[in-house]
Amino acid sequence: MKKSIMSWSWIIILLFFSLAIIDIRFGILGLLCMAVPIYLAVRGGGRVHCLKYCPRASMLGNIIGKISLNNSLPKAINNKTVKIIMLVWMIGMFTISLVLAKGDFVKTAMAIFRMMTISTLVGIIMGVIFKPRSWCSICPMGTATAMIEKKIKKKNLKASNRE
Repeated sequence: MKKSIMSWSWIIILLFFSLAIIDIRFGILGLLCMAVPIYLAVRGGGRVHCLKYCPRASMLGNIIGKISLNNSLPKAINNKTVKIIMLVWMIGMFTISLVLAKGDFVKTAMAIFRMMTISTLVGIIMGVIFKPRSWCSICPMGTATAMIEKKIKKKNLKASNRE
């Protein structure tokens, strides 16, 4: 029987953090965590990365799931406004970090590593207090890929209506 990627992809995020702690230049690999979901969404996959491949979601589900209190996420957190705020905040913080890095590779890698660390820690805290994958409800990458998916569906609908 073939194992799902989600059963083991958590190893990727642990490897990322281990490598970046050993040498911060590996922090640049965090760009893959941003690029792959966007690439898959643009190709028409929507949130397929979130559902089938995401290493953070795998870690939250497989590891944090064992210690989670499994409380429901409050509706005040799980809404469109909060998702958009998270997306704008993460893009803003990332942009500021990149500007402050001034093109320096090590500073850029550190900025990416910092963003990955903060979002993972927030995900772990949310996963312990609420359901294991609560972070996935407000994840900026999930929000961005859902927006891309919606835009592509709208474009395809317009194209099919013209025919």
